[in-house]
Amino acid sequence: MELVTVLLVVVVVVALVFDFTNGFHDAANAIATSVSTRALTPRVALLMAAALNLVGAFLGEGVAQTIGSGIITPPSGVEGMTVVLAALLGAITWNLLTWRLGLPSSSSHALIGGLGGAGLVAGAEEHWSVAVDLVLVPMVLSPLVGFVLAYLVMVGLLWLCRRANPGVANRRFRLAQTLSAAAMALGHGLQDAQKTMGVIVLALVASGHHSGAGIPWWVTVLAALAIALGTYAGGWRIMRTLGRRIIHLDPARGFAAETVSASILYVAAIGFHAPVSTTHTISAAVMGVGATKRLSAVRWGVARSIVVAWLLTLPAAGLAAAAACLLLRLVL
Repeated sequence: MELVTVLLVVVVVVALVFDFTNGFHDAANAIATSVSTRALTPRVALLMAAALNLVGAFLGEGVAQTIGSGIITPPSGVEGMTVVLAALLGAITWNLLTWRLGLPSSSSHALIGGLGGAGLVAGAEEHWSVAVDLVLVPMVLSPLVGFVLAYLVMVGLLWLCRRANPGVANRRFRLAQTLSAAAMALGHGLQDAQKTMGVIVLALVASGHHSGAGIPWWVTVLAALAIALGTYAGGWRIMRTLGRRIIHLDPARGFAAETVSASILYVAAIGFHAPVSTTHTISAAVMGVGATKRLSAVRWGVARSIVVAWLLTLPAAGLAAAAACLLLRLVL
């Protein structure tokens, strides 16, 4: 078997490992608020999130095409396989580090940073305009929009429910959170499973086994299964951060945060094919709804640590991928 084919198999396996780590790293994004408000039990929430991650992966290809052809154009052959493999190793390294620290950083931006870092070392063609328009701009806008919209939605809910019985309102919002958590999990599958699909297609094209930006059916199935299994494996460290350490959420605030965040994921994926971070949107939305209680209710020290992780993700994953690329080139 030719070396390029062997490397392609390795890249596909490593991409699915990344997809799995994405699932358990980001499981908290979909269900932490519902679990923390006791709208859902942890096991039921994980089952629902895993199932809807699986379904969401089949709902579109726009984000996959952006990742597969819009960020970089790697060289062909062994060199191209090296770039993609190094990008995945850099992203996995950052995912595992932030998971160990309990920080909800972005798997999406870790992957994009990895592609950029490995591509620079290998002299790949970098599509800077696409990176700015569909990565950097959404990276900044999605948390800002999430914070502001969540704040406004929560203010509206507080006004609408101002005369409601608190106990009755909480019960109704707990029921509503089942739907909002489901929407969030579906959006996570729509966004994040496609990123792995895009990387596998990038490797297939570089190895000469595929042409064009279309996604083979088997790639979609494998990516969907990997992220669903990873989600079911859980992400308890990060779940505690999102669900309790930023602010103690009530059902109404959990519903508002999830609804706003899911809406941003759908608009970005379907309307713009932009790979936005589920972590950024839900974290910012949680902060936004928390700020309606009082500014001091949000634990801004924890929020600051999360923002630092956001800012470090692209360069840190890029450096890890660049180092991996240099090592792989020496070996191969």
